[in-house]
Amino acid sequence: MRIAAFNVENLFDRVKAFNDEHPETHKLVLDAHASLNKLFEKPAYSAADKKKMLKLMEALGILKDDEGPFVWLRKIRGKIVVRPRKGPVRIEANGRDDWVGWVELKTGRVDEEAITMTARMIRDMDADILALVEIESRPVLTEFHDFIYAPLAGNSYHHMMVIDGNDRRGIDVGIMARKGFSIPSMRSHVDETFKGRDVFSRDCPEYILETPGGEKIAVLPNHFKSKYGGNNQASKDKREAQATFTAKYYRRLLKEGIENVIVLGDLNDTPDSDELKPLLKTSLKEITDHPKFTEFEFNAKTKDKGIGTFGTGADKKKIDHILLSPALWKKVKKGGIFRKGVYTASGRWEMYPELTKPLYAASDHHGIWVDLDIN
Repeated sequence: MRIAAFNVENLFDRVKAFNDEHPETHKLVLDAHASLNKLFEKPAYSAADKKKMLKLMEALGILKDDEGPFVWLRKIRGKIVVRPRKGPVRIEANGRDDWVGWVELKTGRVDEEAITMTARMIRDMDADILALVEIESRPVLTEFHDFIYAPLAGNSYHHMMVIDGNDRRGIDVGIMARKGFSIPSMRSHVDETFKGRDVFSRDCPEYILETPGGEKIAVLPNHFKSKYGGNNQASKDKREAQATFTAKYYRRLLKEGIENVIVLGDLNDTPDSDELKPLLKTSLKEITDHPKFTEFEFNAKTKDKGIGTFGTGADKKKIDHILLSPALWKKVKKGGIFRKGVYTASGRWEMYPELTKPLYAASDHHGIWVDLDIN
């Protein structure tokens, strides 16, 4: 049986700034969006705050209009900004209590070739159970499966499960499983809190699957807090909390008698990070440490082993994980990383012939998989 994880970075619609061909645009928009929303949340706005707000609004293209090329200024109640016909634009509100609203990232259609590239990746990884990260919703997943994946692959998945999470952009995690598997139970942790805040950026769902041979396996797909836009202490604390709570669920599953447990997905940190220690100090083991994890598809021109799962595939880019309980660790037959749908300018791995430019890539993330001796 093959289990895999893949961050698809949206199936049909993604943050519109990511469709821009200039990488600097991605960072500028996301950084300005995050900074402006953070300023909006302050109880009181100083003169310096208001000046910075106007500068960020100008950078996002919403200084003179609520709609910019990549964002919307959403205003529900009260007034945040005044745009006179003559004279400069000014911030009207003096604090968070004066208005209700935020800056919202626009989404845009993913390039058609990139959608097809995602389907190719999923087809060729050929997983029996596939954890997907950054999918918009279950209806979107079923539409992608029925109209893009199945006709291309010539086969289909029987189960497609997604539980809505906490991300305002509608970025969720879910699984697909082949016919013959059943899902006797599911549990969501979307409303778990720590210090008054949501623990999970998306969710940490627990799917209990039964294999065609009758074995039970717990699958916990995850997408931890990103480092994008600055890995500040708040981001580190959130990832550590996510690791801590996921570890708690893992230990409970073992106590409940479920020996076959797998935690997988985009944990947005490397195995040596302090933030992942609460999870990695359990009896879970990282698949890349297994002696049978050998299929990297990586032609390193450096000293990298090729276990990286993001961008260039360098070891320091190892942020997508498959963590196995001891019972599953003993059943590993082989494992590896699938890269063909990820663009490389340096030729570090073989790409699909159709992948002629970065815009057509399925994702910046590489697929990671493991074969287990389970029926």
